[in-house]
Amino acid sequence: MIVSNFIALPDSLSQERAVELYKGMLLPRLIEEKMLILLRQGRISKWFSGIGQEAISVGVTMAMKDAEYILPMHRNLGVFTSRNIPLWKLFAQWQGKVEGFTKGRDRSFHFGTQEYKIIGMISHLGPQLGVADGIALAQKLKKTQNATVVFTGEGGTSEGDFHEALNVASVWDLPVLFCIENNGYGLSTPTSEQYRCNNLADRGAGYGMEAHIIDGNNIVEVYTKISAILEDIRVNPRPVLVEFKTFRRRGHEEASGTKYVPDDLIEYWEQRDPLNKMEQTLLDKNWISSSDITEWNDQFKADINDGLETAFAKAEPQSTIEQELADVFKGKELSYNLPKGETENIRYVDAIHNGLKASMRKHDNLILMGQDIAGYGGVFKITEGFLEEFGADRVRNTPICESAIVETAMGLSIAGMKAMVEMQFADFVSSGFNPIVNYLAKSYYRWNENADVVIRMPCGAGVGAGPFHSQTNESWFYTIPGLKIVYPAFPADVKGLLMAAIDDPNPVLFFEHKALYRSVYGEVPVEDYAIELGTARLVHEGNDLTIVTYGAGVHWASRLITEESLSVDLLDLRTLAPLDKKSIIASVEKTGKVIILTEDNMTGSISGDIAAMIGEQCFEKLDAPVMRVGSIDTPIPFHKGLEENYLPIERLKIAVRTLLNY
Repeated sequence: MIVSNFIALPDSLSQERAVELYKGMLLPRLIEEKMLILLRQGRISKWFSGIGQEAISVGVTMAMKDAEYILPMHRNLGVFTSRNIPLWKLFAQWQGKVEGFTKGRDRSFHFGTQEYKIIGMISHLGPQLGVADGIALAQKLKKTQNATVVFTGEGGTSEGDFHEALNVASVWDLPVLFCIENNGYGLSTPTSEQYRCNNLADRGAGYGMEAHIIDGNNIVEVYTKISAILEDIRVNPRPVLVEFKTFRRRGHEEASGTKYVPDDLIEYWEQRDPLNKMEQTLLDKNWISSSDITEWNDQFKADINDGLETAFAKAEPQSTIEQELADVFKGKELSYNLPKGETENIRYVDAIHNGLKASMRKHDNLILMGQDIAGYGGVFKITEGFLEEFGADRVRNTPICESAIVETAMGLSIAGMKAMVEMQFADFVSSGFNPIVNYLAKSYYRWNENADVVIRMPCGAGVGAGPFHSQTNESWFYTIPGLKIVYPAFPADVKGLLMAAIDDPNPVLFFEHKALYRSVYGEVPVEDYAIELGTARLVHEGNDLTIVTYGAGVHWASRLITEESLSVDLLDLRTLAPLDKKSIIASVEKTGKVIILTEDNMTGSISGDIAAMIGEQCFEKLDAPVMRVGSIDTPIPFHKGLEENYLPIERLKIAVRTLLNY
């Protein structure tokens, strides 16, 4: 089948702009051709080719303002070149050089840059869609009249993140342009095996969202239509879904090949090559000449070779364990003070309310998000009255889509704001697990972008809530570098640690035990204050035994110590990551005996890691084996008697007696 190479040029498109569009596609095409040579030579490790799809990346990016964020995929080289990133810097990134964007810690297009307003993807694809929501929300709240553009492939539209992100953007009227590059195959799986609707743009109707289908191999159509759409949503904020029809002419990545693609299909799309079509159109119109094309080719090739020469000469990454660990979290000087003035005797839940309210007053860029937290005040009434004081822009009810809301929080942080997400119950965090452990936790280490996000986690058993509303699941996250974990036991600690967590520019999971909400009272300073994360508190002091615990375990142990008049060091960790190892070691070396108590199931709990650390650091000071006490290895039952059997309260008494008599 022969396809016309003629592109209709509208009167509104100037000769100068048309030539810029052509040159915008030519540069990434020549870079790709060079990269394929280097790949065969073994000088780069992997390549995801976008040959034949340049019109989308270039046309969309050139339709945008430089101040607008764009979130591309790994086949969108034209986004990076259209934003004029220095070629040597781009090449250094691909080679893992220290002067790339990730210091060699990630590869290819897995990076972002605030300077060029590009936010790179992660391999899980879907999370960047919700991140775009967050950036767009920030732009809307700041009234910048900037849009946000995010890319995904047709395969990525099958992920739940896609549907959640579109739903949130639609409900909140966010100025996001969702771009689907429908290139025919998800690795080797054709679209016929990926979805059943005729066009992916048809899905827009389900979200009440305007949707368009655009010829992704026509640079003029891409540029003119996207320009018009962006101009409109800047002044009339709303999401728009665009499906670009295109084709991937090379493998998913070069090693994959294209044997699964019929030859005639590849030939058809080769005839529709966007660069060739635009070149022929401009030649026919006498807007460019063959000598112009030769000149631009020669100049771009020289620029590419110069960039490669510079990049190859750059240093390979060298680091130390100390430096690597230092780059997991963003450092910031924070002030910690415990006021000496007036206090009030309030409940644990009131301390959360007060700390959160104080933080909202302190940080006018702090946004609260969660299910039913606005007018209803949350299921635990912690944000009751917040809507009236802070308004609906800052206290936001969310749809039931934990993943997209965590991603939105990340986007808010990227755009310079703070976010607090309330998981209605900590159990539900499993629905938002991916962006927490793969996006929030890793971004600062990968490309120096912190996640200024606090996720509040109402957790814990003892309230007869059954298997899905009772878990204390801190161990799920303890193994992930880049996350801070806080788990207070007393009202005064709740307020100070929550304010510190919100001050902190890093992602913090803030666990709150539901059984303590209205049963535990304490004296709490009226003034604002913050308690440093990573500092344990010695609740009781003794000489015979150390109990290391946190959350409800502190109260179980404290009651036992009081009831039996025990001489025990009771150490409340308060923060699990960072862990106050110094205080643990000091207490164990003093008493020579230790129990690590957790409410979590024994197997795989944090207690095992702490026990191992004690064994390594305190072995010669121990007078007895390190003992662990935790809940049994079953889901949490509903019935009161079964729940009591599940929890370790009675087993703690046995362990204490056993160890004291050892």
